[in-house]
Amino acid sequence: MKMITFMLLFLSALSGLANADTYDEANAAYKKGDYILALKLFQPLAAQGNAKAQNLLGFMYKRGQGVAQDYQEALKWYLLAAPQGEVGAQINLGSMYVYGLGVTQNFQEAAKWYRLAAAQENSAAQYTLGVMYQNGDGVTQDYQEARKWFLLAAAKGDADAQHALGFIYYNGRGVTQDYKEALKWYRLASAQGDAVAQLNLGFMYSLGEGVTQDYQEALKWFRLAAAQGDVNAQKILGVMYIHGKGVTHDFVEASKWYRLAAAQGDSDAHYNLGGMYRQGDGVTQDPVRAYMWFKLAASRGMRKAEESLDSVAKTMTPIQIDEALNLASVCAKQRYKNCD
Repeated sequence: MKMITFMLLFLSALSGLANADTYDEANAAYKKGDYILALKLFQPLAAQGNAKAQNLLGFMYKRGQGVAQDYQEALKWYLLAAPQGEVGAQINLGSMYVYGLGVTQNFQEAAKWYRLAAAQENSAAQYTLGVMYQNGDGVTQDYQEARKWFLLAAAKGDADAQHALGFIYYNGRGVTQDYKEALKWYRLASAQGDAVAQLNLGFMYSLGEGVTQDYQEALKWFRLAAAQGDVNAQKILGVMYIHGKGVTHDFVEASKWYRLAAAQGDSDAHYNLGGMYRQGDGVTQDPVRAYMWFKLAASRGMRKAEESLDSVAKTMTPIQIDEALNLASVCAKQRYKNCD
């Protein structure tokens, strides 16, 4: 009897080792982008109850990797893995309920699964749970509870949570408004490359909130955010170069930043470029280009752009107006890229 028990334990151990090897092989195939092989290896493991394999199989069905995209099939595998304590599956399941993928949207159910993952010290789940308490999604809105979860995630270095704490302290949501504490959290998030935190830090230096007003320091943070494509930072840099805040007054540099923002479809940047072409500030004066940019801004409902259109049109010939309208149409079709 002892020998039989020993053999069963031995065979079970061997099976576990084989499964581990197969999972590693499947995971390696997935990381290489060989989804067909990964699927073939994950499926039997998932059928045997391997939670990690079930989670990844669910993810492959969600993304349509090596198989037709199928949210309900993804949900099935997540629901098998998540109750086993697989944190990735709990987070993925929460996401499915948030966005209503393969299931009716249900924030309360999403919060349940995020809470289970958060209890396992997962920073992404802790941050997301904080957002749900901040917004009142599936839970009673509670800024102090949101702050609790943000603090837990931020202590693990989660940049989103650090940014969120900066927002809470800056705006006094559930806490006494505290610019210095906001600065602390925005700095931590900014150091990790969070573009919006960098933007907000730039604002605080430019306005002297919680810190001595310092346009050059503000400029540094705006540049970092703008380099990541933050449209608001790009626009602000344009303003700073026009007004010489922390830099030498430079219309050419201002037009560069406005163009970058304009290429993202920003109406303010379109309007400002229109004004620069109208006046010849940093660019060759050109009523056709001015009209084109004003038209693009006006098409997004900007009233002052409509007024500028009427004004600049008085200096143009009908042929020039037709040319400008054609340029604006082409620019919009190109999604505002390469319009100059």
